[in-house]
Amino acid sequence: MSVDLADPRSPVISVGGELAFTTSGPLRTEVDRVLTTRPPVIVFDFSDLLFIDSTGLSVIVHAWREGQRAGTLIRLRATPRFLTTILDMTGVTGLLARPLPEQYVVAAPERPAASA
Repeated sequence: MSVDLADPRSPVISVGGELAFTTSGPLRTEVDRVLTTRPPVIVFDFSDLLFIDSTGLSVIVHAWREGQRAGTLIRLRATPRFLTTILDMTGVTGLLARPLPEQYVVAAPERPAASA
């Protein structure tokens, strides 16, 4: 696991190898740490993921639930086919697609009208 904070508005957590019982605890801790900064988006990069079990899946759900409370969207990147299938079968794909609660939605700033 590694965390890229180059863009603090959209930190990237890269997860590789096996995300299972023995490795999900440190990831959950890191998710909680990143959420304390309340970024608009957290991106999970699964390009090097080889395996995930139910405890690994629970970290994704935890990130979504805590992200909803903090006003942070959770986005997945480079999800392997097996993970996409698991997310679809368990309904997690639907969770991740839900919009943030209204109280956390920040309106885009208005752009000044163009002058002729």
